[in-house]
Amino acid sequence: MPSVEQLLEQLDPATTVLLTVECQQGVVGKDSALPELAAQADSSGALHKVARLVAGAHETGVQVLHAVAERRPDGRGANHNARLFRAAARLPVQQLSGTTAVRIAPPIRVADEDLVVRRLHGLSPIAGTDVDALLRNLGCRTLVVTGVSANVAIPNAVFDAVNHGYTAVVPQDAIAGVPAEYTPAMVRNTLALVATITTTDDVLSCWKRLRRPTPA
Repeated sequence: MPSVEQLLEQLDPATTVLLTVECQQGVVGKDSALPELAAQADSSGALHKVARLVAGAHETGVQVLHAVAERRPDGRGANHNARLFRAAARLPVQQLSGTTAVRIAPPIRVADEDLVVRRLHGLSPIAGTDVDALLRNLGCRTLVVTGVSANVAIPNAVFDAVNHGYTAVVPQDAIAGVPAEYTPAMVRNTLALVATITTTDDVLSCWKRLRRPTPA
């Protein structure tokens, strides 16, 4: 685990963005297309920890960015070059643009100042989307990555963040994947090599210490 001093340096609210990955109703909600993943996000507490981080970011002035995966009803622009995409196209719940499935799932609260980036293709919330340009315009240096899944989208986001020059911070209790034992193995053997691994409580504690005083 990083030292408190290292985390405080990395988590400066002025240069930090909190990214939620695919925390949408059709993925982690009660009518999920992926019920096993949704159940794990709930039972592990990961979804509720994402909500706590979002609330803490709002209180501290940290920018929040929600990355949503969706598809058009006609499938235009969607990938078909991997088994995962073909399987997703056959699921009973589709992440169709404009539907409930692509709304951010409770208990996460979306504030007016949050940014929502929607993608129609690929596996990464960063590659080929507006995320990198938005982060640069926001002066971001550290990206806190949360959400699902530890199997695919989370490692993609972390690798892309590092490749684009950002420091990636992963609260390991605010991500989820399946099976349950896969997530800690992924964190330990892969993400820990390229990202700062921490916890929700430690991130929130740092933000509380770094919170700017409210003007009188």
